[in-house]
Order: sequence, then C-alpha cells, then structure tokens
Amino acid sequence: MIGGDALFTSRLVQLAILAARYGVPAIYNWREFPAAGGLMSYGSSLTDAYRQTGIYTGRVLKGDRPADLPVLQPTKFELVINLRTAKALGLTVPDTLLARADEVIE
Repeated sequence: MIGGDALFTSRLVQLAILAARYGVPAIYNWREFPAAGGLMSYGSSLTDAYRQTGIYTGRVLKGDRPADLPVLQPTKFELVINLRTAKALGLTVPDTLLARADEVIE
C-alpha cells in the first residue's frame, strides 16, 4: 500500500516501475498510479473533491461565511485496475473485482 504523500505522488512512475521490477503487487490511493503502470488504486475521487472545492468557493464568494459551512468528507471512491500489470506480475484478477472497478486498463 502506497499512501497519498507528496513524495510518493511526485515519483509515481518510479514507484510503479520498481514495484513491477521486483514483482510486488501494490495498491495506491489515486488513479494516476495504475495509469502509470501500477497494479490498482482505490481512493477518493480527486475530480469530485475539486468539484466540491468549487462549490464551496462559490458559496464564499456569494457571501456565506466559511465558519458556517459544513465539513465535508469524500463520498465518491474509485477502483482502478491495470490488467497489463496484473498479467506481468502473474496475477489473475477475479471477475467480481473487475465488475466492481470504475476503470479497467487493458
């Protein structure tokens, strides 16, 4: 499990390459990792978080006090699986997991 740290995110391609080189199946928290060659990711949707930020910004610009706005937690989560990486690692991804994935990279 690779956490959501700025150090890891800035080196996402290197981490994906190292995990593949040493045959380590890894799960990440953002969809950019499987897109770069990582095995899979499961985490909150950054797109949804940015959308919520825009809504909050609009409310503040319209006069709402930031202290009066509720604290929001992520509500949308994404599962992304890279089948090419799974095959390279010799892993078989169950069909039930593939059916639940929001995106499958082939």
